[in-house]
Amino acid sequence: MDSIRVQTTQNVEINYEVASLSDRIFAVLIDYVVILAYFILLSVMMYLAALKLGDVSIAVFVLIFLPTMFYDLLFETFMNGQSIGKKLMNIKVIKVDGTQPSFLSYFIRWILRLVDIVLFSPAVGVVTILINGKGQRLGDIAANTTVVKLVQRAKLSDTLFEEVEAQHAITYHEVAKLNDSDVETIKEVLKTTKTLNRESALKLQERAKLALEQKMGIKATQPSIDFLETLVKDYNAYRGRLE
Repeated sequence: MDSIRVQTTQNVEINYEVASLSDRIFAVLIDYVVILAYFILLSVMMYLAALKLGDVSIAVFVLIFLPTMFYDLLFETFMNGQSIGKKLMNIKVIKVDGTQPSFLSYFIRWILRLVDIVLFSPAVGVVTILINGKGQRLGDIAANTTVVKLVQRAKLSDTLFEEVEAQHAITYHEVAKLNDSDVETIKEVLKTTKTLNRESALKLQERAKLALEQKMGIKATQPSIDFLETLVKDYNAYRGRLE
């Protein structure tokens, strides 16, 4: 399975598994089912309205069905890189450079669907994805994005939070300066280092530790791996006490 290395805004490199072609195809099929269901539901509603009110203007018809044209653009923009199909298949759109995709990125992907999927043939998009090596169709290449597989995780309250006792003493109160994205990156680092050799793992852990120390404004004496694990527990304890 192809993978892609992304450097996050915290200056940490994370390996993502590129979404498989089958995952992307199934996601598209699910989205088509959602759109079809939307069409059928609104068609029935408009038919019933026409029976009561008489003819329904074309303008109203167009206005109601217009969102289907912008389905991918709207969902990816407001659901952080996922449509309903992508969410169910556990895949999402990310930027190759590690930054958060902007509306322009999603727009470029959406508008170029007309080129590499609609105007020619879905085969164009499929071939591009297969030969690219980064899971990119033409729209992704232009937008500097790709689609990756998300690792299925249990909810925080079902995993790490259970390991943190209510009376857990927070070591680094500066975790208040972190957010969910920072802790998600820490978890990715901890996961990724398990797949690396000792030297590479230590380098990745040290880079993550340095970036977090700078953000929190501290200098920790703990070894990098202990520091990262402590931050996860401290953050869970901190968030738990806010709720």
